[in-house]
Amino acid sequence: MNWFNEPQSWEIKNGKLIMTVPKTDYWRVSHYCFTVDDAPFYYAEYGGEFEAKLKVSADYRTRFDGAGMMIRCDHENYLKTGLEFVDGKYNLSTVVVHGTSDWSVTELERPIDYLWIKVVRRRDAIEIFYSFNDHQYHMMRNAPIQANHPVKIGMYAASPDGEGFKVVFSDFKVKHLPDAVRTECLKNDAE
Repeated sequence: MNWFNEPQSWEIKNGKLIMTVPKTDYWRVSHYCFTVDDAPFYYAEYGGEFEAKLKVSADYRTRFDGAGMMIRCDHENYLKTGLEFVDGKYNLSTVVVHGTSDWSVTELERPIDYLWIKVVRRRDAIEIFYSFNDHQYHMMRNAPIQANHPVKIGMYAASPDGEGFKVVFSDFKVKHLPDAVRTECLKNDAE
């Protein structure tokens, strides 16, 4: 795995990535009229269709503190999804970027200790799911992504308004989808 914007303070211990997130973010143009691309992102590169998941927990402190999974083609085409602290509440959050940012949030009823994120890439789409227990997943969003293009996928965190916070990632896994799944998709398209 590789770093994009490596933070000063991080370690891998007992299968967990632990980092202190500096004042950073990912955003392009829309609504706030600025572009920033400087938050920590620890990733591997994958092509084809896959399923990826991870578990994230953090000591969220300041508005817009967020952490989760990022899938990135380049600086103008990516998505980030996970848990974000907005106006004193925990929110499921996804930012999809195709030239400019598109942000969606869903407020949670109560604070949580951790969140599981799962994404499934099929052809030109990413399906995004969340879970509180790694058993029952709920779909959060379906977003477009460039087909037949390798992507960088991994763990990101950002703290645009604060002075940083501590985040812990674990159980990061990526597996290619079996040919049977791809064949079924192609069969359905032909009908």
